[in-house]
Amino acid sequence: MVSKLNNQEIKKTESLEIILDKLRKVVAAKKLKTSKQREDILTIIYNSKVHLSSEGIAVVMKNNNKHCSVSSIYRILQFLETYGFVTSIDVDKSGKKYEIASKEHHYHIICLSCGNIVEFIDNDIKNKQLEITKSLQFQLISDNLRLFVLCDKCRKKQKGLQTI
Repeated sequence: MVSKLNNQEIKKTESLEIILDKLRKVVAAKKLKTSKQREDILTIIYNSKVHLSSEGIAVVMKNNNKHCSVSSIYRILQFLETYGFVTSIDVDKSGKKYEIASKEHHYHIICLSCGNIVEFIDNDIKNKQLEITKSLQFQLISDNLRLFVLCDKCRKKQKGLQTI
């Protein structure tokens, strides 16, 4: 049975302060220069109610009077993903969208037409995955379930176009 849907945000497992502290520790351990832009991007993703593309992050930064080139955003996102602060979702040909990594384990439903993403938790799916992998003598390490759909709005639009 589906536990949560889009209107009920998937719970984050760590506070922003803890995540930013971990980021600072990684940066220090790697002897990298401290970057306000890294923290800004991580904060934007943490606070976002939707999955953001790199271009979407650039728009939010610009709206908040913070400058960061798109190429810098790409590099920072790659860094944040490499060190487990964010995860990316390949939505379609348009590229990746990002979310904070410290969330309850969940799955995604993605509309192929408008790109809307709905998150959900379903323990039955998780249990079935464990059952299948165990029966085949494997140990489940991770999973990534994305359901590609047409949402009601897009289906209705397409139906309307077909009758014209």
